[in-house]
Amino acid sequence: MKSLLLATLACCLAVPAFSAAPTAARAPLREYDVLRAFPPGRLAALSAGDIPDAKGFTGNNRAHGRWIESGPQRGSCRGVIAAVVAGDLVAADNAWRGIETAFAHQRADGGFIANPQANGKASTAFNANVETAYFFLQELGRALLVIRQSPHEAHFKDRIAALMPKLRRAADYINSGYDTIIPKVGHSVNRVIIAAKAFGTCGVVLGDEKLIARSRQLIAHAITLRDKEGVFIENGGRDSSYNVVSILFGSTLALHVALPEFEAVLPAAVAWQLTRILPTGEVDVKGNTRTGVGKEANAFGTAKTVNYKEVIFALTLYGVIHRDQAALASAERVFAYSERTGQTAK
Repeated sequence: MKSLLLATLACCLAVPAFSAAPTAARAPLREYDVLRAFPPGRLAALSAGDIPDAKGFTGNNRAHGRWIESGPQRGSCRGVIAAVVAGDLVAADNAWRGIETAFAHQRADGGFIANPQANGKASTAFNANVETAYFFLQELGRALLVIRQSPHEAHFKDRIAALMPKLRRAADYINSGYDTIIPKVGHSVNRVIIAAKAFGTCGVVLGDEKLIARSRQLIAHAITLRDKEGVFIENGGRDSSYNVVSILFGSTLALHVALPEFEAVLPAAVAWQLTRILPTGEVDVKGNTRTGVGKEANAFGTAKTVNYKEVIFALTLYGVIHRDQAALASAERVFAYSERTGQTAK
């Protein structure tokens, strides 16, 4: 099996340089196999920060040292995925604690408790609470699907069975807020795609075609949120960090829900993204509308910067799926830069 995976990766690295022209429809792939074909150590490095703390918190909840909202718990789902792909069930069980912590904060209506962040903002309004819920669910649904595809499904059988009623309520909750999504986040296409990923992956897990249809509707809208050259629009312009988020989450969703029309528009977005990767591997932020230029701050008041891990993940994923040498080479440069400058460890 390992030799097959290495052969797959070698094939990826041997293809011609990237072209912005749409490629023919690809053969179906499983995300578990795609992740297994990542360069050795890549997935582990990208998920090293996704281990829950002693309280079961990840992401912004861990940074605050207390429960803020459900969205930040998506990191624990990524931790589960990386461990399952590596075949490390001890690590997977440890990461699973973050999922249990999230559902310990689920309300009777299927949503999740929300508390104020350091900046005083709280996702208590219905549209904001739906948003943070789908941020969590988009990685939870993905984690459950990767587990299904792996040889380790039996290890998780009982806990997944216990989770299903809670997931059903959570999915129904975000579905009840479907009409709030585009009005709230339509200016930021990556969040539309994240919502689509939540509906799509959870729909597949639950066998719910209505949720999958919602996912496709959101993707159809996201496709319209590109500029004339095919770059995803963030706050009215281009952003070299958030463009890659749209590529990453849309590409991931397309491994579980057939989205040929979305995959057909990806080459243009990727082509522009590759122009933002400097020879050093640093991501160029000139002209960005959101990150790296002091225009937005996080919950602690610090200016948002490029998410290097997402850039690396997106370009690696795209390169493996589409056998794209230029994307893989750029991912390698960004990864090397990120390792040198400590970006991967953030």
